[in-house]
Amino acid sequence: MNLSEFDYELPKELIAQDPLTDRASSRLLVLDKESGALEHHIFHELPALLNAGDCLVINNTKVIPARLIGRREGTGALVEVLLLKRIENAENCWETLVKPGKKAKPGTKIIFGDGLLSCEVIDVVEEGNRIVRFSFDGIFEEILDQLGQMPLPPYITHELKDKNRYQTVYARYDGSAAAPTAGLHFTKELLEEIRNKGVGIAEITLHVGLGTFRPVKVETVEEHHMHSEFYQVSEEAARLINETRANGGRIIAVGTTSCRTLESAADEDGTIQASSGWTDIFIYPGYRFKLVDALITNFHLPKSTLVMLVSALAGREHILAAYEEAIRERYRFFSFGDAMFIR
Repeated sequence: MNLSEFDYELPKELIAQDPLTDRASSRLLVLDKESGALEHHIFHELPALLNAGDCLVINNTKVIPARLIGRREGTGALVEVLLLKRIENAENCWETLVKPGKKAKPGTKIIFGDGLLSCEVIDVVEEGNRIVRFSFDGIFEEILDQLGQMPLPPYITHELKDKNRYQTVYARYDGSAAAPTAGLHFTKELLEEIRNKGVGIAEITLHVGLGTFRPVKVETVEEHHMHSEFYQVSEEAARLINETRANGGRIIAVGTTSCRTLESAADEDGTIQASSGWTDIFIYPGYRFKLVDALITNFHLPKSTLVMLVSALAGREHILAAYEEAIRERYRFFSFGDAMFIR
């Protein structure tokens, strides 16, 4: 499968730079994955598109203010350190992306916030990422909240005025370097309306790493390797999902992160057990879904693994035709953009 098969032309002005004032007022393009038929809706109309007995699966991860700007000790040169994931069993150590990275060799020290926080590069890992060890007095999360910035994608050039707009309203567990953006459209009121309709809501956790959004650099899709991300499925979530399937309801993943978690944790027969671990699952056309029936998602970058995932669910031709329609109708794209419901 060639990378160029997942390309499309997007006018730059359709890249959403700011979140809408009302989360649920974004547009919603509904795609029938069997026929390719399209319908245009507003996101707050979602409850009418769900059935009693369905189950929405949401990712309750919380984005940490993972972007730190500091100065290299000795030269005073500006350095950006982006936290990717905490290193298990190594105190105060993180895998990071350091820019500029060439001079960030082991032993390099970087100072943040006039010395409130510092780190030392202790190792280099694949893709040029660095392992750093932080030094500080106090509680790391509080210092990070004070000094860190939200790690917005590079295609968003506007400054985010409110940090909470890059969080879902149900964000609960710190750990992500990027938001599960399909969830940004939900309000607490909309979730309550969905519950009142008899739709179950199961919470799972996948801490989103930047590996999900890493550009595919190989021409043959199958040769691409995903970075691993930590996920957790609780007993309560597993029970609700299994009951929904047993009763004939649909499992509707909110976002590609929820989808990847469900497909990672599901058994071959489509049941799911409470579990936690790391997943590097790569879903592209030809993949047979074990558990996910439908997906709520945003519009994704050309030639990205996320376009491949939605193409696996609905077919590449249907997805590219839907994207063409969205461009014609001037939908807003990417993290702060409009949504799709693939059913």
